Amino acid sequence: MRRSGRFANPEGAFWDVARMKSGNVYQRFRIASGFASAKHLVTVRLTVCAVRLWTAYRTCHLPAPYVLYVRLVWRIESTDTRNQPMDKKNAVGRGHSRRDALKLFGVVGGSLALHGVLGGMPTFAWASTTPGWQASDMPALTGKRMLVTGGTSGMGFEDALALSGAGAQVIIAARNAQRGAESIERIRAQVPDARVRFEQLDLADLASVRSLAQRLNAEGEVLDVLINNAAIMAPPQRGVSRDGFEMQLATNFLGHFALTGLLLPSLRKSPDPRVVTLASIAVNRGRINFDDLQSENNYNPYAAYAQSKLACLMMAFELQRRSLANGWGVRSVAAHPGVAVTELVERGPGLESEFAQQWAKDRDVYHSAAQGALSSLFAATAAEAEGGRYYGPTGEEEKRGPLGLAKVPEAAADADDAARLWSVAERLTGVRYG
Repeated sequence: MRRSGRFANPEGAFWDVARMKSGNVYQRFRIASGFASAKHLVTVRLTVCAVRLWTAYRTCHLPAPYVLYVRLVWRIESTDTRNQPMDKKNAVGRGHSRRDALKLFGVVGGSLALHGVLGGMPTFAWASTTPGWQASDMPALTGKRMLVTGGTSGMGFEDALALSGAGAQVIIAARNAQRGAESIERIRAQVPDARVRFEQLDLADLASVRSLAQRLNAEGEVLDVLINNAAIMAPPQRGVSRDGFEMQLATNFLGHFALTGLLLPSLRKSPDPRVVTLASIAVNRGRINFDDLQSENNYNPYAAYAQSKLACLMMAFELQRRSLANGWGVRSVAAHPGVAVTELVERGPGLESEFAQQWAKDRDVYHSAAQGALSSLFAATAAEAEGGRYYGPTGEEEKRGPLGLAKVPEAAADADDAARLWSVAERLTGVRYG
């Protein structure tokens, strides 16, 4: 290609047009600064725009169709030696109008979409859920082996109950063996032939996490689905795990990060392994404070909870990227229940807290635990549930309502921060994937 001009940028010879993030592969595409005409520049710019759109779709940066925002940035410089902007009439090249540019964009976008139809890459069709999806819509799960953390109460119990009813072999992993036995008894009262068992697990103790993973991996059986459900919320006083981590971060995020990585060998034996990680609507006000991740300098119970759940959501997306990049074959899906009536408030801030009193005002209109479990059951079993997606209620503020694609907060879509958080989690837990 003949070089006849330069972009007005500090590098002079090169312009960094895009940073691609697909799976865990980070590539920088650099386009030579000189082109035979401004029309070539328009073609490159619009191609990059289309590729960015596809990449964002694949990496969950554009999570829902109704929030799609496409921005075309017209930064077209003239090809003369003075590098002066063109006038409006010739804004996209001498003799070429904006209409020509839009035609080019249509050709580029259409070509990419057609390429997707032919198998080269996915098209721009948006993922969706089946309208009115219910637990009764789950496929038969006979022969499937699934693990639910925190399956002795709340939505975890509802997950275990529904999965057992569909024929799956279910492992309930939780701390309290007595409550585990009671949960199994309750499930068998409704599903007499349920294949369900209890395994001891304390997510705030990495030794316990390792012990469970070793036991299950030693059995040599397939693990088809892991549902990272267990959580604690907003204890008034800062607690510390056995390993020295802030208790919410340890239980909600680090324990699940370690468990997922340690169970990867059993998951990869499945023809369609899935990891479902539960987030929360609290992620919308969360942020990852890398400077005080353990809340040692300033403990706010609700901020710490929001951070831990945001970390879970980022983990789900990053796991999907890494699974694609490394060929693990794991479908990583995120879900949240909206607001459901469970024991989470009672065991966290307490029923006498100001938060609980405010929560109690609308208790009657919130989801039941069974309704709250629909998003995780969909993510774990539905054929149309896609890796890298985030499912939850779609009503007012996503607190309740029909199941659909949940909104992804900007912080959760930051792949750089997710990769950084992943590295921190590897260091703190000593668990490396693959």
